Amino acid sequence: MEYALDGWPADEPTLRLDYHDFAYAGKFVMSSTGKAVVRDPREATDGEWDDEIVAALAFNADRTDPDTLWFRYITVRADRRGEALGPRLAMFTSEKALARGYERLRIAVNNPFAYEALYKAGFGYTGRETGLAELVLERPDERSRAAYQAGLDIYRERDLTDGENEFLEMRSDVDPPSVLAAPE
Repeated sequence: MEYALDGWPADEPTLRLDYHDFAYAGKFVMSSTGKAVVRDPREATDGEWDDEIVAALAFNADRTDPDTLWFRYITVRADRRGEALGPRLAMFTSEKALARGYERLRIAVNNPFAYEALYKAGFGYTGRETGLAELVLERPDERSRAAYQAGLDIYRERDLTDGENEFLEMRSDVDPPSVLAAPE
């Protein structure tokens, strides 16, 4: 597995992800965001898609705060979900962004699975929501049990799938997940 930063927004990187396999695939064709990826060389083909990519992350600088970088979209190929590729890619990209001089990293998430994944990547709930009912997480930020549960409580009040409700029930009154080891 290879973690790579394909380019910062000014580099105008684009990816060709198969929309059948990746959520938000069309967002990665845009050249206005930077891109980071996880590649698995064993997956490479000569097809029309970037088939060796198994996870991707798009990001851009905050327009009002030059010290903040927003992670816009993280997607993992459907058949590779559950391997912690998303959180590890977020960690990898975070380290690159912090080394580049960004002081804060933010992401807005719209479901409890993404919320949990970003906690595993070292993010914490800020107590804020976007106008689209997404919870804003930040790195570095508060990672206490109270902050973690406060975000989960917001999801608990929503109309969710059975799977999401079961997921939330298993996380009642527990500490946030541990941060995963960074990819090498």
